[in-house]
Amino acid sequence: MAPSRSSRTLGALLGLHAGDALGAPFEFKPHTVIRSAHPGPNAAFPRTLTGGGFLSWAPGAATDDTDLTRAVLLAYRDAILNDGDVTLKAAEYSLAWYRGDWPGRKKGDLPRDIGGATRRGLSSFASSRDPSSSGAGQGSAGNGSLMRCIPTGLFQTNPELIIKESQSISAITHNDHRCTIACAAYNTIVSSLVVRGLSVEEAVSEGERVAVSLEGGREDGPVHDAIKVGRTISLEKLADKGPRGLDSIGPCSGYVLDSLVLAIAAVLDERSLDQVLVDVVRVGMDTDTNAAIAGGLLGARDGEEAVLEEWKDLLQFGPEFRRFVDELLTAQGVLSGEGDQERE
Repeated sequence: MAPSRSSRTLGALLGLHAGDALGAPFEFKPHTVIRSAHPGPNAAFPRTLTGGGFLSWAPGAATDDTDLTRAVLLAYRDAILNDGDVTLKAAEYSLAWYRGDWPGRKKGDLPRDIGGATRRGLSSFASSRDPSSSGAGQGSAGNGSLMRCIPTGLFQTNPELIIKESQSISAITHNDHRCTIACAAYNTIVSSLVVRGLSVEEAVSEGERVAVSLEGGREDGPVHDAIKVGRTISLEKLADKGPRGLDSIGPCSGYVLDSLVLAIAAVLDERSLDQVLVDVVRVGMDTDTNAAIAGGLLGARDGEEAVLEEWKDLLQFGPEFRRFVDELLTAQGVLSGEGDQERE
């Protein structure tokens, strides 16, 4: 039986959170170092959320990937329950996180880790209060907006607004077209899986369609090319051999389109969620963010039942995410039997 919409919605959030926590101890380690420490196959790689790494994360802790996803999720909660501008709310919650005013951490504790474009964008928003003009500019094409964008695909059901809100929320910090279009394509895939119940192949094709449209009808635009490359990648082979020397993908160290390639390869991989996430981490470098982005798609595909119980028990915001999903899907009429309602 296919997972329900509520299971897929929660699965997407928990999959992202779990990928973040699984990858955090290995962040910035190249494939060769990870392979040297864990030379066996996928099955031999540790699946426990050990924490650690150069920033000494607690097991199951949220890094900036999950924290900023939570900022966007809180913005949708406010917009759905109380109305308002979801992009402005996402910017305000992200700024609160940046300033250390963040529930779940001691007040005044600043983020341990933050990307350069995110820092510049939030600093600019703090001065301008205009999320449409705060982005770091063309040429800043890191994965810092793709990692946080998934609430749009989960809770905005209007396809046109999915595209619009994905781009505007990305542009708070990452307004490079590769980032904004990647977020729109990614969230189209998420919504196609979660809300529309399409197959993985159909969902990825929908993401390609959006990328082509936003790239001016070009079949060779950079985001569409990344999705096409993701279709051709064997994640298992990539995790075994590493990305070095491959023309089809870069070093996976934070470039938005490398992360998108890995996520597409992951969601098309028919193995279990934990097996696929392990291989994303084994590729190396930006392991937490790459696994978070892939984990969101895998959870949307397989539902929360696919997330290992021992992972769910440790995830810092797991109980809160479960509560928010119940609250928001009830407000949208999904859990009350009233049918999906679009938030215009």
